Amino acid sequence: MESCKLFEINTMRMNRYSSQVLGIAPLIAVLTGGIAAANDGTDPFAAWWGGLLDHAVLYENKENPVIQKLAFTGRAQWDFVMIDGDGTPISGFNDSDLDYQDFNTRRLRAGFKATLFNDFTAHIEGDFDPDVDSAYQRLTDAYIGWSRSDALEIKLGKQGMAFTLDGSTSSKELLTIDRNNLSNNLWFGTEYIPGLTVGGTAKGWFYNAGVFSQGEQDAEFGSFTTGSAWVGTVGYDFSKWLGAEEASLQLDYVYNEETPSNPTLFTNRSMGQVVSLNGRYHDGCFGVRTDLSFGDGFLGQSDMWGFVFMPYVDLTDKLQLVARYTFIDSDRNDGVRFNGRYDNAVVNSRRGDQYQEAYLGLNYYLHGHKVKLQTGLQYVSMRDQANNGGAFDGWNLTTGIRFSW
Repeated sequence: MESCKLFEINTMRMNRYSSQVLGIAPLIAVLTGGIAAANDGTDPFAAWWGGLLDHAVLYENKENPVIQKLAFTGRAQWDFVMIDGDGTPISGFNDSDLDYQDFNTRRLRAGFKATLFNDFTAHIEGDFDPDVDSAYQRLTDAYIGWSRSDALEIKLGKQGMAFTLDGSTSSKELLTIDRNNLSNNLWFGTEYIPGLTVGGTAKGWFYNAGVFSQGEQDAEFGSFTTGSAWVGTVGYDFSKWLGAEEASLQLDYVYNEETPSNPTLFTNRSMGQVVSLNGRYHDGCFGVRTDLSFGDGFLGQSDMWGFVFMPYVDLTDKLQLVARYTFIDSDRNDGVRFNGRYDNAVVNSRRGDQYQEAYLGLNYYLHGHKVKLQTGLQYVSMRDQANNGGAFDGWNLTTGIRFSW
């Protein structure tokens, strides 16, 4: 992030009051220590971590005609979450106070990425969960890529199907503790799907198009006996026109064949068509990201639409304040899911018809997106006109640490 200091921070005062802030005292203690270090011009952690990351490159030799680079890749993310809500109790409970608390491994992935014959890339990475008996969960990336210029890149294999604002953002680079619920409802949460894509950038324009197997889902490549899903993205980078660090607008379109989702398919949302218009802007201390999306449901899934507005400000060159408002509305009852694993753990995967979320978070970048601390406080409200268990109002406080290499 560009060096940016909107105001001076009294670190002694922050340390004095940090112990009174429920759930984020450890985070604030680290933040204030890091800010003090930044104020006297030192950043020993970033230098140490950068040196450690150099060891992730296992081999590099541009003169080798076969293999030019081999690197160890991955990410590790841990969360502590507390939810205090009110709604319809989950099965087996009579109390309308819906509370939840947990510390868990959010994501743990590791693999290898190689540059071969100068123009080819091979990437294989697995998803692991140390909290269950079988730690290996699935392959995420498992593809071969080819490119000779920025204008054309081809990938074949298991890869991310990118659309919507947060659906096209890597979990390593999210500005919030997790993806917004609009992306969660429209995007295929499996994310990594066998397919073929073509993309690139030229003269400010960028594009991506691909076809993916719906496939009966398993931990690797699944079957190819069902239908297919198509995605197309086109956008333009306005940063030079506007004199900004980042300024882009993109349009995503998805066509998904209407195929029964039993057994479970890779394209795990019953959405026949999805349209998303999303943009990003950042210059100096300020930035904003937005998303306006629509989904055409099938197989009992209601049509829905929604929007996300996410402004943020860089308080210092390491400390960032992020706000977000999310609104989702479905045409019929029970058309909207709650967000992610934590809310679903409270409401037992029930649904409603209108969702609203207000989010306020702090990010502290110890070494850019490669090492960062994130805390997010959310207020979530779900309307349930069917009155069948989906109504909810409550708070969610999540603190996490994110590593990537």
